[in-house]
This record gives sequence, structure tokens and C-alpha cells, in this order.
Amino acid sequence: MEDGRRFHCPSALGFYGYLLDPISKISLAPGGLGAIYTPPLARLIEQLQRLPSVGPKTAQRLALHLLKRPDAEVENLAQALLDAKKRVGQCQVCFHLSAEPVCDICRHPQRDNSVICVVSDPRDVIALEKTREFRGKYHVLGGVISPMDGIGPEQLTIQPLLHRVSQPEIAEVILAISPSVEGETTTLYLGKLLQPFTKVTRIAFGLPMGGDLEYADEVTLARALEGRREL
Repeated sequence: MEDGRRFHCPSALGFYGYLLDPISKISLAPGGLGAIYTPPLARLIEQLQRLPSVGPKTAQRLALHLLKRPDAEVENLAQALLDAKKRVGQCQVCFHLSAEPVCDICRHPQRDNSVICVVSDPRDVIALEKTREFRGKYHVLGGVISPMDGIGPEQLTIQPLLHRVSQPEIAEVILAISPSVEGETTTLYLGKLLQPFTKVTRIAFGLPMGGDLEYADEVTLARALEGRREL
């Protein structure tokens, strides 16, 4: 510089890394680079980053957007989050998400009580319902068998499923579990477990190996249901 002072940077790599991604530095100690955000805004950005698929830049955009919205709108969002967290639980019958002891699908008088579709996650129920092809009932396992993650049959809702399937009115169980390695393990395990009670089928392989039901389009899921086969 002209007055003889020099700009000091402890690490050129650290300096350029900050220029490329300053947002990821928000959790540094006060007085450091984290001072680019006032503490309440920094905390908001950090919390938003905890959401799935939300990175530092997206979290910053969301936080700045919320600050620009009217107080009433932000309060409604906060109240909706609290209400959903407090009120939404699991259906006592199928273990799908529900604010009531028994969910709307299980209580619906026009659903077919003789067919149960078994899925691993509530998101799969939502994906299948969007096809408007399935009119039976559901059962949500709450995950898949994964010994590497410490998840065995005991951690899933398999015992309640066996109780439901043992009822005489059940004519078919459809296994609609994503075809990952863990999903295949769970499907084969359930197939052997349920076959003594009723007819067991699985959705056709219209989905890519390792894919998730949640991300499949409605046409693919509809064809998969139509092309299901018995184990």
C-alpha cells in the first residue's frame, strides 16, 4: 500500500476460501469472520442449514427473505412449525403421519380393507397416493432392515403388521419398498414372514435400482403397481 502498510493474511488458501464461501464461516467466534452477520441472523442461518438439502447459500437466501416478510407472516410460519411438531404423530393402525389417533386413510369408508400396501416411510404413502391407483390401506414400517445402521426387525413396525395380516379379511399384501440393498433385504424377509397368512406381491421393477419411491413420477409408480407380481 502507498503508506507503507501491508495487508496481512495468515493463509492465502484461507483467504481465498473465505472469498469463495464466506457463508460457511458464520459459526466462527465473535470478532472473526462470523461478525459479517449479526448474532440473531447467524443463528437463523445456522438453524436453516440443518434442514435437508439446504446449504449455506440457500440458508442465507431463506433467512434474508424471512427478514423482509411482514411480522404476521413470519409468526404464522413459526406457529405452523410448532403446531405440526406438537400435533402430528403416528396413526395407531398404519403408522402413517396423522394428527388424530387413526389417520384419514384408515378411517375412509371407501378404502379396500382387504389389501395392505407396505412401505418404509410416510413419504412413500404420499407418493403412491398421488398416483390415484391404489385404493387399499397402508402400513408404514418406519425404515428398512439395515444391520450396518443397527436397524433390525425389532426396530420396525413388523409385529403390528403381522397382527393386521393375520385377520381373515386380508386378501393381499403388496410390498412397495424401494429396491435398494436394504430394501431388498426387507422385502425378502417380509415375504417369507407373511406368505403363510395371505397372498404377498411386490410392485414391479419400474423403478431404478437404488432409487426412492419419493422421487418417482406418478406414471412410473402407477405402472409399477399395475405390474406387481407374487413372490
